[in-house]
Amino acid sequence: MQALQKIWQFVILAIVVGGTSLGAPAQAADRQRVDTFLEVTGFDVALESIRLSADSAPEMLGIDAAAFGSEWSRLVREVFDTDVMLKMGSDILSETLSDDALEHAAAFYATDLGKRLVAAENASHMKEDSDAKSEAGTAIIEGLERINAPRVALLQRLNEASNVEDSSIRAIQEVQIRFLMAAASAGVIRLQMEEPDLREALRSQEAEMRISIKQNALEGSAYTYQAFSDDEVQEYAQALEHPKMQEVYALMNAVQYEIMANRYEAVAQRLAGMQPSQDL
Repeated sequence: MQALQKIWQFVILAIVVGGTSLGAPAQAADRQRVDTFLEVTGFDVALESIRLSADSAPEMLGIDAAAFGSEWSRLVREVFDTDVMLKMGSDILSETLSDDALEHAAAFYATDLGKRLVAAENASHMKEDSDAKSEAGTAIIEGLERINAPRVALLQRLNEASNVEDSSIRAIQEVQIRFLMAAASAGVIRLQMEEPDLREALRSQEAEMRISIKQNALEGSAYTYQAFSDDEVQEYAQALEHPKMQEVYALMNAVQYEIMANRYEAVAQRLAGMQPSQDL
């Protein structure tokens, strides 16, 4: 159980704000417009953050990444190639994202506020010192809470607009299970429980996960949007609450989770030829 707890604590660092349930598109969006939209919204930068999270993958399996030397860096570059992941995302979204929802979201991100938000989110995604970012976010929240600032409620509203807790929990569970099962199938680890038992073990940790996700999301938002006024944060929350924006982000986040799980499965398969089996 302690090993599983350690695993989801690593995975949670790579999970972004989630969305709502998916629906079929009224009319699939044009591929070129999807590609342009992904570039404008910094989706490629979000995918790059998945690559950065891969540094913890061996430790999630009880393996020391340092034992691989330069081979690990090469493996990560190949498996988590941003262009490959971006194509995967574009392929899926071109078939699932409605043109109407795409137009709505694109209009928001064409505004001055939208452009500034993307720039801030990109910078936050690519900050490699996650501990420093977390500490800064914690300090901001503590300061706001000491003076009972309404900012905290606005940041919570922003996260609630993205259904951060439920969607992130589902994503964390699926990424972990697919990664562990792939690693077991490849002979990298020897699982001591069957998949149903593994799922039940993860479900038993949901309460603790929910608390961590909520707090991490709040601290992350405090850090990311610290240069924005309360009115701007409220405007962003209202924009995210719109049904069409909900559709866009539900799909984009679901695609990002799928890409993450797919790439971690690929890593597990490649690890088979690089490291002796480990018990987990």
